[in-house]
Amino acid sequence: MNNIVPGIPVEEAGPSPAAAGEESGAKRTWLGLLGPGLITGASDDDPSGIATYSQAGAGYGAGLLWTMLFTYPLVAAVQEISGRIGRVTGRGIAGNIRKFYSPWVLYPLVGMLVMANVFNIGADIGAMGDALKLIVGGNALAYSVGFAALCVVLQVFVSYSKYRHYLKWLTPVLFSYVATVLMVHVNWSEALKGTFIPRLGKTGDYWATFIALLGTTISPYLFFWQASQETEDIRDKAEDEPLKKAPQQAPEQLSRIRFDTYVGMFLSNVIAYFIILAAAATLHRHGITTIDTASQAADALRPIAGRFASTVFALGIVGTGLLAVPVLAGSAAYASAEALQWRSGMDQKPRAAKGFYGVLAVATLIGLAMNFPVVQSHTHLTPIRALFWSAVLNGVAASPVMVMMMMINSNPKAMGKFSGISPWMRFFGWTATVVMAGAVVGLFWTWNS
Repeated sequence: MNNIVPGIPVEEAGPSPAAAGEESGAKRTWLGLLGPGLITGASDDDPSGIATYSQAGAGYGAGLLWTMLFTYPLVAAVQEISGRIGRVTGRGIAGNIRKFYSPWVLYPLVGMLVMANVFNIGADIGAMGDALKLIVGGNALAYSVGFAALCVVLQVFVSYSKYRHYLKWLTPVLFSYVATVLMVHVNWSEALKGTFIPRLGKTGDYWATFIALLGTTISPYLFFWQASQETEDIRDKAEDEPLKKAPQQAPEQLSRIRFDTYVGMFLSNVIAYFIILAAAATLHRHGITTIDTASQAADALRPIAGRFASTVFALGIVGTGLLAVPVLAGSAAYASAEALQWRSGMDQKPRAAKGFYGVLAVATLIGLAMNFPVVQSHTHLTPIRALFWSAVLNGVAASPVMVMMMMINSNPKAMGKFSGISPWMRFFGWTATVVMAGAVVGLFWTWNS
């Protein structure tokens, strides 16, 4: 295969005879190199994340735009490391922890991941229903039920190769937030200052928002999902093998993972940047400093930026939710199945992987149930509280999961000749781990501030 993408080295040997048709043709273009990393990055801007980014812009204007530059190398390094684990070993993160470390490390981490994902799914599904109601009217809860059912049916009954294709082509919906910014007046001088000159606040609310931004951008479910998608790709393509068994594939595959991840996470942070900027230019500028949900942000835009801008923003919530809910449910299912040694994968028939699909469906349905008034009245678990507990559990789980990922990458038994990573990746990987650990300490420090 020829070197098509600048800076992405590949092997000189031609493509495997087993690679044919559309997939073989796709590999000859830069678009064909995008997959797990692009989908992972796009799913990071889910409705819950949109709410967090909107709150950052509403509360502090352009003052927190710099966080998107700060987090990019951290999240890109961590996601590349997770992708390497899946491609080299042919197992996801949970499978590697189970095989090479104590299950008593694994079970608490998977438990926190599943609980955090369920809370996140509930908040996302509720936001999608509310957003569609803003656009067309009707019953938000009924829309939420429909979205949840659609996500489950597609994941269970559509083949992995087709489903990945659908998710990949959902990612352009993120540009609705760029369009929103183009529809409103932006003080670009102030925006550039906020981008390149960090302004640190002194209040507990400021640091709580900063911590929430970190937890939204660097989330454990993204690690598990990308590693597992690499293993799915191996099973989906007859010519591919785990790199431990087929090291001759390493130059092409590791370069693809790097390119895919950098593009995916760059897209994620750019879109998050524009969401913060849109809220800063509209809501903050007009004195609206508190936003609790993504749909509330869309609704608040209407009298300020006009109905069209509000509708575009709301459509983005629906689109990103359709992309993110399957990733949240899927990462919970992959982690649970590997931890319990069940057969897993969206390439499996439902009867052959009952536990895997069961976790996927149950996680989505429990999340949906959180939006029913009767459940909320008995549990006091509103969408806002769901977001809060999701952030807490993600924050608590993130650092130990990243520690385990760094250890796996340095473990010759797990990674074979691919153990060890480049100095820059090691630096940013451990920096991200320390930053997230500090964020957890800060989260509890500001809990009652």
